[in-house]
Amino acid sequence: MARIAIVTGGTRGIGEAISLALQEQGMTVAANYAGNDERAKAFTDRTGIRAYKWDVADYDACQAGVQRVADELGAVDVLVNNAGITRDGTMLKMTYEMWDAVIRTNLGGCFNMAKAVFPGMRERRWGRIVNIGSINGQAGQYGQVNYAAAKSGIHGFTKALAQEGARLGITVNAIAPGYIDTDMVAAVPADVLEKIVARVPVGRLGQAHEIARGVAFLCSEDAGFVTGSTLSINGGQHMY
Repeated sequence: MARIAIVTGGTRGIGEAISLALQEQGMTVAANYAGNDERAKAFTDRTGIRAYKWDVADYDACQAGVQRVADELGAVDVLVNNAGITRDGTMLKMTYEMWDAVIRTNLGGCFNMAKAVFPGMRERRWGRIVNIGSINGQAGQYGQVNYAAAKSGIHGFTKALAQEGARLGITVNAIAPGYIDTDMVAAVPADVLEKIVARVPVGRLGQAHEIARGVAFLCSEDAGFVTGSTLSINGGQHMY
């Protein structure tokens, strides 16, 4: 019987690549999204993967969303916490609202979703949780105290939850992508992006499918002895 997987932020960018990689692995995938109905519909039409709309920053919405997936597809075996936003600015310019939105979505979303799926995984004594961190959560980044704090928090969250799940057949790992060729990175000014690429030893941006392959391994049956780990996929930009 196919494993059931939820990928948050799963209809575009890295999330889309992850959804497709898990589908190729034989899983039944539910791709969560927050706002763009038209793009989500196009994603479903193109891939056959069902899209489910809820805000991962909303605890009750996560509980209801996971229950709906379970009712329609089956009990959730795999969770990939990929959803994330940016609200960049230096400390002098960053408002509380900018800080709060990023922390609630990027870090709070991991808690909300894990809280919703963990009891079922515990009952069935099998589960895979993969949290998408960031190179900027490892090394920091100017103008991103909110994003760096949230992503750094994800790495700590991963190590702690891994200890709770280890004897129950539940692995919890993280992937820390470097700069990947997505819409979010495409929005960076060209002169800034050129400087970023110049600092990447392999000399290019990463591709979404390169992150997805790492996620697919960590979600597989073969990865049962890997837990509490952070896999850095960043072209050698930050060796941690």
